[in-house]
Amino acid sequence: MLEVESCCCPWCGEPIEAVLDLSAGDQCYVEDCPVCCRPIVFDLRTDGVDWTLELQREGE
Repeated sequence: MLEVESCCCPWCGEPIEAVLDLSAGDQCYVEDCPVCCRPIVFDLRTDGVDWTLELQREGE
């Protein structure tokens, strides 16, 4: 089950979209911002239905 979440880059503040795979369970991964190219840590916590997403600068 995929979910699209609008959020903001923690580096540059620009809006970005994250595509979340809720069927894969809890995940923590790094993707570069499509605007400023800096690394963002995506921390997804889910039970398959309810979920939370936190974005942080890598290295903090």
